[in-house]
Amino acid sequence: MDFTSQELARLRVASGVDPLWETALSLHLLQNRQAPIAFGAWRREVGAALRRSGLVPVTRALTRLCPDGSYFPDFLTPGRGDTDLEAGLDRLLSTPRHRLRAEITRLHAHTKGPVPAGLRTLADGCPQALHRLGAALRAYHQVAVEPYLTAMCAQAAADRTVRAHAVLAHGAEGLLTAYDQLPGWRYRDRTLRAPYPVERELGLRGRTLTLVPAFFCVRAPLALVDEELPPVLVHPLSPAPGWLERSRPGGDAPVAQLIGASRAELLRMLDRPMTTMDIAAALRLAPSTASRHATVLREAGLLLSQRQGVRVLHHRTGLGRAVLEGVPR
Repeated sequence: MDFTSQELARLRVASGVDPLWETALSLHLLQNRQAPIAFGAWRREVGAALRRSGLVPVTRALTRLCPDGSYFPDFLTPGRGDTDLEAGLDRLLSTPRHRLRAEITRLHAHTKGPVPAGLRTLADGCPQALHRLGAALRAYHQVAVEPYLTAMCAQAAADRTVRAHAVLAHGAEGLLTAYDQLPGWRYRDRTLRAPYPVERELGLRGRTLTLVPAFFCVRAPLALVDEELPPVLVHPLSPAPGWLERSRPGGDAPVAQLIGASRAELLRMLDRPMTTMDIAAALRLAPSTASRHATVLREAGLLLSQRQGVRVLHHRTGLGRAVLEGVPR
């Protein structure tokens, strides 16, 4: 992907995880065996929850529309880093009929099979079929994505802080160079190379590129197939193994009993420096509450706060890490 100076100036980083991208990518993870160490426990837990909720048939229907393969319809992921599920579903349900038909036809050209009867009504833009799809996505999201949003948002907030630091220090090119930390990514001389699943050149044509962090994205980045749509590049957040256990209440029982569950979670998030607003967004707290928690941890020597311009960045200290990990300093 090549950038002009104007395209560099228009770069945008999404404010958080996009619920419909995460829904689609989580459906892929249920179909494949990728990243078993990081997502094996999540697969088992979600599989059991889907069975308890009677959503296995719904999920099977969604995987036929969103298979883990070289193509799934762009209309399933209409957002560009939007964080509101209902807004995303409204956009999905407003997809023009010609796009529904073209993308579902393309999907079944890839799978080398006829379009099933149930999907033909969706391809025709049948309102009832669209509303059934919206209800299915909402129900699946409630079981497979929503319970994990705290961990997802914390990871996205930490990633956004890294991107913000890169921009403040080195501008838009610094932002792209910072992606070199991801395996297979490289930005040099206004060209970004990434390990996309197939050989592809994404042309911006003067448009704004939105970089979207995704929790359930594994290894390779993703983009919309239709290059006439506003361009996005979805990149993996790569949560560390054990994230699910650590996200549970009492997952860090000793430290949570010592300093409280919210402060333990705040301390755990600080693998990378974060602002008070980042912390508030990740933990779904009022900024004043996040600030109070940070003050208590700072006074205990567990984090360090440093001002950079108009922002205050919070870092975990060595003592904070020792308390969190339960090991001698």
